[in-house]
Amino acid sequence: MSELVLKATTRPTGKQAAKRLRRSGKVPGIFYATAIQPIPVAVHPLSLHPLVYTRETHVVQLEIEGHERRYECILKDVAFDPVTDAIVHFDLYGISADRAVEFEVPVRLVGTPVGVHEQGGLLEQIMHKVTVVCKPADLPEHLDVDVSHLRIGQSVHVGDLSIPGLTFKHAPEVAIAAVIAKRVAEETPVVQQPTEPELVAQKGKKAEE
Repeated sequence: MSELVLKATTRPTGKQAAKRLRRSGKVPGIFYATAIQPIPVAVHPLSLHPLVYTRETHVVQLEIEGHERRYECILKDVAFDPVTDAIVHFDLYGISADRAVEFEVPVRLVGTPVGVHEQGGLLEQIMHKVTVVCKPADLPEHLDVDVSHLRIGQSVHVGDLSIPGLTFKHAPEVAIAAVIAKRVAEETPVVQQPTEPELVAQKGKKAEE
């Protein structure tokens, strides 16, 4: 598990206040957790980049100016300007060490499949992230999935993974990666996958105030 410290200040609420905040160079957000009143916060946009533009999972240590304690949380949602792609709002969700929480964890394929270097096939990554339930201490930055044994026509599935402390939210038969024949790949339309780090939310989502 990787942790990042995020420093924030409290902010006024309301649409006009949020607009003024963005014009001043800050991003409005909200921190919420069980048994805690939601806290409207603001941060510098650059401090959010390691959380948003990443292929790893991070637990956030939130420091709010004027608060004595740190809040352990995760980035739950983020909204972008539909024109500029600038971050315009974010949600942080508080977690506790003794309670299991749902996380999205990036998948990293390890090894070169037999079906690629001996049979001339192509490796296709079907899932780039998986959803798991675990305690923060058991949360990995990413999941390494060994694909070196795969031959053409073979796949690795969620049910093939067994990691202590993690419960997968997907059906066991869901495929993570597969090796396919080149001829099949050429005949089948390819859906373009993002080559840049995936964002934790879809661009263009309307910001919450």
